[in-house]
Amino acid sequence: MALRSWLDDVPEDSPFGICNLPYGVFTTADAPERRRIGVAIGPYVLDASTVHPLLDAPVLNPLLAAGRAAWTEVRARLTGLLTGEVHRTAVEPLLLRRDEVTLHLPFEVADYADFYASEHHAANLGRIFRPGSEPLTPNWKHLPIGYHGRAGTVVVSGTPVTRPCGQRKAPGEEAPTFGPSRRLDIEAEVGFVVGGPTAMGEPVPLEEADDHVFGVCLVNDWSARDLQAWEYVPLGPFLGKSFATSVSPWIVPLDALRSARVAPPPRDTGLLPYLADREGADPAGLDIALEVRLNGAVISRPPFASMYWTYAQMLAHMTANGASLRAGDLFASGTVSGPEPGTRGALIELTWNGEQPVALPDGTTRAFLEDGDEVAVTATAPGPGGTRIGFGEVVGRVHPARKGKVRLA
Repeated sequence: MALRSWLDDVPEDSPFGICNLPYGVFTTADAPERRRIGVAIGPYVLDASTVHPLLDAPVLNPLLAAGRAAWTEVRARLTGLLTGEVHRTAVEPLLLRRDEVTLHLPFEVADYADFYASEHHAANLGRIFRPGSEPLTPNWKHLPIGYHGRAGTVVVSGTPVTRPCGQRKAPGEEAPTFGPSRRLDIEAEVGFVVGGPTAMGEPVPLEEADDHVFGVCLVNDWSARDLQAWEYVPLGPFLGKSFATSVSPWIVPLDALRSARVAPPPRDTGLLPYLADREGADPAGLDIALEVRLNGAVISRPPFASMYWTYAQMLAHMTANGASLRAGDLFASGTVSGPEPGTRGALIELTWNGEQPVALPDGTTRAFLEDGDEVAVTATAPGPGGTRIGFGEVVGRVHPARKGKVRLA
């Protein structure tokens, strides 16, 4: 029998139903300085600050650090409060309208790493930049490729994104110039929030990934393609990525996604033992359906189920050298792209490097983002009993570049 909440106005098809219970941090208009942990349930936010000592904090980090047993205990406590009629009188005063609170970055980001886990995305970029050659680099199917990002510029949904400045050099130019990015892009991704810290020198094997991944969020890893193209040889992304990474304000517990687990795509290359899929283990692929909107128009529906590398493999590789985990670490999947043109999660693919601009309903087209453009990424996943698990949305609007005190000559 499916779980039911005693809340009368939470429909069974709510993306924030009783089987989800995502965590966030909020403030209210009458106490704007007091950040509290909340849990979304239907149209409400449950003020969870008095529910459990680990939730009496302005961020999720104490809960993240407590580890898997504590996460299970707290989730059971929240579920019991919202399903047991006996708790109605005590819980009702803790319910606030979700549209009347302000949401904040739900955790302090300790470290941020971003992967490149979609075979379709990597192959498309290979075809764009290396025509006539093998689309994937020789190492791609042997290890999850990634880069280390900038934790300090991870921002919550709704934060404006200022167009970055930097060096850029078009193919026909003799020398680089400095100025605002001309090829600002999006990357629709899925992020994984880490708890259960580890000591340096202790790798995390595949079978222990769920002891360290607390939950899942949505990510838009904004990318300045022209800055990136000039700077990334030989070391990789830097200023083209570090100016902003937007995340959704709700963290969906990994435990809420049991019905969304799927096997990853078939492997056609043997994997080293520390990355090899374990026979009989719970699959670590996730059936998450994303949707990308540009100025309100849907431009893509990327399927996360098609990702070649799973979150367990990303985490195992990220720690294979003994790198430690800290509560609040965030790692993201990289652009989520499927096999069809309408499932590509970045403009560089959707427009084939600007050669085939996307048409919008207002009659305009986009090769890359213009100032004033707003991008929103949403997602859902299967829940128990035919329900859907929602992730909320990650939204950002592009603001014009601020050149500040940088000398242009």
